[in-house]
Amino acid sequence: MSSPSRPPLPPFSFETAVQKVRMAEDAWNSRDPARVALAYSEDSRWRNRAEFFEGRAAIIAFSHANGRRKSTTD
Repeated sequence: MSSPSRPPLPPFSFETAVQKVRMAEDAWNSRDPARVALAYSEDSRWRNRAEFFEGRAAIIAFSHANGRRKSTTD
């Protein structure tokens, strides 16, 4: 089952590309792992140094773990 597409969709004009980037920035700045994950496709592949993972569930798990690590070092 695929998730609904969220505009703007490719091909991008300059304006829609800027809109897409700002939407991704807003998701990251929210610090909400579920919202961050929605900014990426269901089969996104991520790399964090020597760590590789794939999919939104893995993005959410990484974001939660990363948030815990950062909050203990602040």
